[in-house]
Amino acid sequence: MSLARHQPLDMRGWLLGLSALIIALDRFTKHWVSGHIEEGSAITVIPHVFRISHVLNSGAAFSMFTDSPHPERTRWMLTAFSILAAVVVFAVLLRVGRRITMTSLSMALVLGGAIGNVWDRLRTGTVIDFLEVHIIHYHWPDFNIADSAIVIGGILLLLDSLRSRDSSDA
Repeated sequence: MSLARHQPLDMRGWLLGLSALIIALDRFTKHWVSGHIEEGSAITVIPHVFRISHVLNSGAAFSMFTDSPHPERTRWMLTAFSILAAVVVFAVLLRVGRRITMTSLSMALVLGGAIGNVWDRLRTGTVIDFLEVHIIHYHWPDFNIADSAIVIGGILLLLDSLRSRDSSDA
């Protein structure tokens, strides 16, 4: 009688499920904002701190490239870059996603966020941003769930890279 070796569960399905959840939350919230808040308007949640707005962003993160002299070319370049980034992140996730680690979680978050924003770009040419934050006198550029997932994923990846380096130095 041979003893079968216990194989750890492959977590890629769960991680792809997390990406799908990010996409679904992003789609739902953007749809809600589009149906309930007129473009350019906002609902105050916490006075002088947080509002739910409705802004169409034709540029990249923080509205970069919004005033491009060639908006249609910029749109397609941003779309192509986003699709390429999503494909690369998906490939990395398939490679590292057998276990749940900070790297695999970060890839799942970035993948969901990238697809969430590219969906808007392909459909309408703009991305719906709706989370508006003010910190004292600073107005943070409006953002959305997809942007949040990308930033959180990037921070996790950075923290993981710092932690790995620290543990290898010990």
